Amino acid sequence: MNFNIDELKKKIIYRSSYRGSKEMDNLMSLFTKKIINNLNQQELVNLSNLLDIDDENLYKYHQGLLVNINIEENRVTKLFRKFSYNNK
Repeated sequence: MNFNIDELKKKIIYRSSYRGSKEMDNLMSLFTKKIINNLNQQELVNLSNLLDIDDENLYKYHQGLLVNINIEENRVTKLFRKFSYNNK
């Protein structure tokens, strides 16, 4: 996979900030800004894939509730499950 890391980061930051619901905009943008510079190329792809998940399932997943889809377990998803607004 050949792509520009900086462009991918910009795309991820934008997508994390404009999800549709204010609560998910805040949650995802804070989470993304906190971890994005500590991710390798594959983890950036994992974060991008996480952002493809709809708000309802993503919120439930974050809260540890049952979701209607299969979400791949990886370092990014584990960090997301542990992340809270208080970790700013």
